[in-house]
Amino acid sequence: MYKKNKVLGWILTIVMLLIGLLCIYPFIFMLSSSFKVSGDVLQKPFQIIPNPITFENIKGLFHSDYYNFPRWYVNTVMMTGITIIIKLFLITFTAYGFSKIRFKGRDAIFLVLLAAMMIPADIMILPRYMIFKNLKLLNSMWAIIIPSCVDVYFVFLLRQAFISVPESISEAAKIDGCNHFTIYLRIITPLAKPSIATMVLFSFVWTWNDYMSPYLYISDINKQMLSVGIKLFSAGQVQDYGSQMAAATLVLLPIIFVFLFCQRFFIENATSSGVKG
Repeated sequence: MYKKNKVLGWILTIVMLLIGLLCIYPFIFMLSSSFKVSGDVLQKPFQIIPNPITFENIKGLFHSDYYNFPRWYVNTVMMTGITIIIKLFLITFTAYGFSKIRFKGRDAIFLVLLAAMMIPADIMILPRYMIFKNLKLLNSMWAIIIPSCVDVYFVFLLRQAFISVPESISEAAKIDGCNHFTIYLRIITPLAKPSIATMVLFSFVWTWNDYMSPYLYISDINKQMLSVGIKLFSAGQVQDYGSQMAAATLVLLPIIFVFLFCQRFFIENATSSGVKG
């Protein structure tokens, strides 16, 4: 029985390893192609280590006469950073209100918010466009930031995380003279770090990779975001695969860094640090 289980374990390990290699192959292909001459990207058989190794693809992104890649990068970083900061405050404060503050009609209002999740996002494209046009927000990053900051899904997620924090902790803080803002900032929010880190990670990925909003609301190429800008690399008769792979690699790096930063919060328990035997 022991030998049978050991063989089965090895088989499962090999299968999972093969599946993992298949999943990571596109990333390896992208990274390797970033340092190849464009003509060698689709060469067969595929070479993991480029020969020769070239940095011209990356240099060309920052010294191109046709594409303003550095400007797109700065625009995307600014737009994503502002969105995360505003969203972090709005969502956490709203979730705190629905979880820890009792007021008339609280559950009814929250039910209306949940019902709003049933509305398909595509239906809101034209109304949003007309609203932003009347507010003169078209062709600016605020047309992307404002809708991204209002996310009912994360209000629901953090509300559930805040509810899981024992009410006795909040009551003890009130007895010590803390107001709601102090309890929110110094007690509830630190105890919900895993859920907040999840929101930050997913919000960063969704905002950073958003293609539809910049495509619809921004017309000035110098104000454009990376997701739309990279598409321009393939909008011609000649495909520069090396530059495309280099651009995709640089776009992916911030997502990897944010994931590595937020990963340590995922294993924490939201209430373990506040409740003691």
